[in-house]
Amino acid sequence: MAFTQDELKQQVAKAAIEYVKSGIIGVGTGSTANYFIDELAKVKHKIEGAVASSEASANRLRKHGIEVFDLNSVNSMDIYVDGADEITEHMHMLKGGGGALTREKIVAAVAKTFICICDETKYVPVLGKFPLPVDVLPIAKSYVARELTKLGGQPQLRNFTTDNGNVILDVHGLVINDPIAMETTINQIVGVVTNGLFAKRPANILLLATHDGVKTIKK
Repeated sequence: MAFTQDELKQQVAKAAIEYVKSGIIGVGTGSTANYFIDELAKVKHKIEGAVASSEASANRLRKHGIEVFDLNSVNSMDIYVDGADEITEHMHMLKGGGGALTREKIVAAVAKTFICICDETKYVPVLGKFPLPVDVLPIAKSYVARELTKLGGQPQLRNFTTDNGNVILDVHGLVINDPIAMETTINQIVGVVTNGLFAKRPANILLLATHDGVKTIKK
């Protein structure tokens, strides 16, 4: 049976609810994460509340009557649930299409388990077909763009301001064979806040929506 991409996202969002037990839940950003938030609302009585990786997600949580906590007031979280623009069999991800990559990376760092939810179109052998977002301080955008060009990419400035007041350079044309090394190299460029490679802290569990049902892949 064929499903639309939205139907696949809904399926995988429902599957992620099985991992929600209690406490405070980390919640990501984007269309798939939105479906998860909508499902989370149905079991909100089980949890204390959530930490959101963006203002958009925080607003959606609040509309559902779910308390949103500041990450600084949270010592630990059992799970963080978020989508990905690309993910490999090694659980390395490329994220940031929605522009929330820095906060996503911070919330993911606090969580014990990162659950990635996405549909099968995002499951790839090598990262880089989707442009790599790089969060950059505005003063450094030209310098960082030149440095990213030296790495073989073609950076383009996105018409977007992050929740932290920064800009995003989307880097096209990269073939990322070693995501951990690339993540480290880009983060060492002066003026870069972080980039959309989630390789040093990969997903622990991938819930992958396919036309044959949701597949669970664990690292």
